[in-house]
Amino acid sequence: MTDVCIERPLFGGAISCSFPTRFQDVSNIRQVPDHQEVFVDPSRDESLIFELLDLKNEVADHESATWFLHDLAVEQDATDNMVLEHSGTMELTGLQYENTPVPAMTAVGQLAISKGRQGRGAENIVRAYLANFRLKNVLTDMLITAYEPLLINPLSESARSVGAGIAVPAEHSGCLPVQEVFRLAVTSFKVNDWNLFGGNAGA
Repeated sequence: MTDVCIERPLFGGAISCSFPTRFQDVSNIRQVPDHQEVFVDPSRDESLIFELLDLKNEVADHESATWFLHDLAVEQDATDNMVLEHSGTMELTGLQYENTPVPAMTAVGQLAISKGRQGRGAENIVRAYLANFRLKNVLTDMLITAYEPLLINPLSESARSVGAGIAVPAEHSGCLPVQEVFRLAVTSFKVNDWNLFGGNAGA
């Protein structure tokens, strides 16, 4: 593998986790909302998104990742074609609150989504990996979402940069597969400064 993975600061260093250097910070190119950190590898059309949301108290813990994945499909107008492939839980030793590990709820699904403002007819088939950390002590749902293109539509703007058709497997390009990029980002995730969340935060 030629991928080099390093610890990356997020949200001004208040949070950090590790993932390959080939993922570039989108905020260097365009404006990104304050509650998000977005990284992309344009050569492979892969992306990694970190997002801070208000805690969804009405969503049960064991269903949270699936709920957020479905919510993502709604945003992308992809609810009619979403296929849930897996859901589960990952224990994280590095992320603790009051000496109790914070679990990550995970879900994986396939979606047909369009890039940017491109509409129906230009959808790419992607696999989305989503992890949800329920940071209840600071009333926050933290999301990590990784997107892996499976099939690029010839009408998609992605086709210009990575080519249309079935995506080249990461292993053939000397890259860490998105599934492993996602796993590394989730398992290395840590909060360095709980003051990021305001209020009565405390580690």
